[in-house]
Amino acid sequence: MIRQVDLNNARNFKFWGFVLSVIFCFIYSNANAQEKYFEYSNLPDLPPNIGQNIQPGLAGPYTGIDDNVLIVAGGANFPDKLPWEGGIKTYYDEIFILKKKADGTVQWEVASTKIPFAAGYGGAISTNNGLFCFGGNTSSTNISNTWFIDYIPETGEIEISQGPDLPRPVTNFAFSKVDNSIYVAGGISDFSGESTNSFYKLSLVGDSPKDWKWELLPSWDGDPRAFSVGAGQSNGLENCFYLFSGRNISANGDWDVLFDAHVFNPTTNKWQVISNGKNQEFKVMAGTAFPLGASSIIFTSGSDGNLAIEEIGIKKKIEQLENQLANGKDVGEMIELARMELTDHLNNHPGFGNNIYGYNTISKEFYRVGEMPQTGQVTTTAVNWGGDIIVPTGEVRPGVRTPGVQKIAINKDAKHLGVIDTLVIGLYFLILAWMGYFFSKRQKSTEDYFKGGGRIPWWAAGLSIFGTALSAITFMAVPAKTFATDWSYFMLNMTIFLVAPVIVFWFIPFFRKLNVTTAYEFLESRFNLTIRLLGSLSFILFQIGRMGVVMFLPSIALNVVTGIDIFVCIALMGVVSMIYTIYGGIEAVIWTDVVQVVVLLGGAILSLILMTSSIEGGVSGILEMARANDKFNIIDLDLSLKRPTVWVMLLGGIFANITTYGSDQTMVQRYLTTKTQKEAQKSVWTNAILTIPATLIFFFVGTTLFAFFKNYPIELNPTFENNDAIFPWYIVSELPTGVSGLLIAAIFAAAMSSLSSSMNSAATSYATDIHFRFGWNKKSNELKLARKATLIIGIIGTLFAIMMATMDVKSLWDEFQKVLGLVIGSLGGVFLLGIFTKSANSTGVLIGIVVSIMVQVYVGITEPVHILVYSATGVVSCFFVGYITSFIWKKT
Repeated sequence: MIRQVDLNNARNFKFWGFVLSVIFCFIYSNANAQEKYFEYSNLPDLPPNIGQNIQPGLAGPYTGIDDNVLIVAGGANFPDKLPWEGGIKTYYDEIFILKKKADGTVQWEVASTKIPFAAGYGGAISTNNGLFCFGGNTSSTNISNTWFIDYIPETGEIEISQGPDLPRPVTNFAFSKVDNSIYVAGGISDFSGESTNSFYKLSLVGDSPKDWKWELLPSWDGDPRAFSVGAGQSNGLENCFYLFSGRNISANGDWDVLFDAHVFNPTTNKWQVISNGKNQEFKVMAGTAFPLGASSIIFTSGSDGNLAIEEIGIKKKIEQLENQLANGKDVGEMIELARMELTDHLNNHPGFGNNIYGYNTISKEFYRVGEMPQTGQVTTTAVNWGGDIIVPTGEVRPGVRTPGVQKIAINKDAKHLGVIDTLVIGLYFLILAWMGYFFSKRQKSTEDYFKGGGRIPWWAAGLSIFGTALSAITFMAVPAKTFATDWSYFMLNMTIFLVAPVIVFWFIPFFRKLNVTTAYEFLESRFNLTIRLLGSLSFILFQIGRMGVVMFLPSIALNVVTGIDIFVCIALMGVVSMIYTIYGGIEAVIWTDVVQVVVLLGGAILSLILMTSSIEGGVSGILEMARANDKFNIIDLDLSLKRPTVWVMLLGGIFANITTYGSDQTMVQRYLTTKTQKEAQKSVWTNAILTIPATLIFFFVGTTLFAFFKNYPIELNPTFENNDAIFPWYIVSELPTGVSGLLIAAIFAAAMSSLSSSMNSAATSYATDIHFRFGWNKKSNELKLARKATLIIGIIGTLFAIMMATMDVKSLWDEFQKVLGLVIGSLGGVFLLGIFTKSANSTGVLIGIVVSIMVQVYVGITEPVHILVYSATGVVSCFFVGYITSFIWKKT
């Protein structure tokens, strides 16, 4: 009895120990929910101007980066006395240069060259020709002049050259660079001090600045303004110019503080009102801002104008009293008291605050991010220098400058998965590896390895087709796209229903009747060996590249939000996928796809439920918020083919699906794994039908993410360079431990589903279309050869992903797409020619492929249509040119 009690106590102890461990992990993983995104430090103070012993600081300097040095030029201050003590404002023409030394330290130098004017309060933007400085004012006049400050690294000298003058003299304006253009908004156009609503654009396109021309653009729908804040940032779809706050100054010197905000879209050439300012959201007059990540604008300083308005009130009172004194009234004592009040107000001004605010251009929420360790600096410019934000000198309170140079390091450190999360992911990987071992026992021949011995049920094949098409990129990109824009891409997925009948009633019977192993066998029997090899090699190379991307792009997001090393993520996906694919063949691939689709959709549904429960009003609250923000736009009937209109969705979707489901070996191979043709057809319909709920789920996840982060803007990490990380970020930052691990496993699942399909299908193409075709297998076991091919292709794909992690991803992938995607784009046309025409011949098809590539190169360079239409241009050009030229070069 005693032993039984002890045993029960031991069991209870273990149980509660486990519960406590879970609670500990939960607390640990959810601690520090708000990350510290900014780290502050100070660079050396700005040195004194020539002829002076101290540097009080400069307001309105021309600031920027050129050839990796920080340049601060011009600006103004009160060197002797404060303005209310009779101090005279002095402007400067010196150029200060802050250089990085070999030992990692930095040092200021004063250049021997000077800017053309002792001036300040203009703009400065880094260009390929140097730091482009424009506008501003001297002590006596506003200027329209522009010039370049070009630092020569070899000599350490500065060269000054003239730029294209502004259309009119202007100072204290908002400005920013958006793509290849500079935008200038508002300012003061003449020395009377009256603000303007002028809006200019300077395109930096051209071989020489002599080709650059300023252009007057439509103004915003709001008051004229000066001392406003400009910033360039994406609205989720296109890069735009954002205009915030400022003051509207009248001709008599009176002014009103503005709290509104506007955005200009260069693509549509139109302004949109973000806020009319009635609720005084944007209190950032004369402030400093910089874009951060994919959709954030950070304000490190700004004035709400309250103390300035109080100052103006005191000055008006003094002016009124002085008028009364001039008229003989005894108000001398009152004047002195008012002057003492003004002096006290100015001397004890607390500064412009140290709060940091953020604005998200997608959720359109303005919120407090944190605070700086010192007072914010206005009338200066924040610049990006090697990934750090530098805010040099500037004004810290009226009339008072600072020589300080603040450095803001962007902290992108992510949250880290808890122990239970890691165990969940590890267990998932073990299950997949075990499935490879289980199905390896059934692999007796290449018929089993490549076709599953015809044992695959239609519903499993359908789930596998669905899982192959739905990669981890889709798992993250679709919610991210919907979060950032709307449902306009919804119709793209629905085009599968227009293509499915063509695949079911024409392609599947065709491939089944031929009893082929790869789709490219048909190309040889229909045309010739050259076209077969061209198709097969293009497919293999494309799949290797696709494997690299499928592993690398999710790894970026996982690294950002979990801290797991990119190389570890790539290695995990690559090795585990290789294990079950090498041993289990297509059968293991399909059945792991089934598991992964369940995990994938289950994870998305679970996150959707948890997100919805945390938003006030639940589903109805989300729907109401989405409608209010135009998130349910689905059909755009505009006739443009350059924007994501319904015509682009239909055209691009139809041809992309024909190419994918009609000529891609990863799909064709699954049509051959079922027992009968009817089951293969049912598998395609299964995939098509699954597309409806899956699309609704992932699109609604994006909309729900929008609602969540609009309600809780502080929870969104502003440092993301790409919105694709937003769904994984929600998973690891908002969900309890264990659940986070399950959903991160779902992202791995989505990646590995596509990855294993690429490995097996590429190995099938190599073995069947090349190795077996040329009889190189006479002295080797075919099954062993197939597994070796899978291993080699898996290793190459994994190494390609690792290479991408060490290089410029964008240019690398773009070039890969240009070289290989051009050929792949024409394959859809080749299969249509082979199946639906009798007159097409090998000569005509080869000419069609060449012409299609030329068309795709032209389309890629000139971009006459949206990128989604590229598949259509490839298929159509190949088909029609191949068909016509087949009549010209007939077979003899």
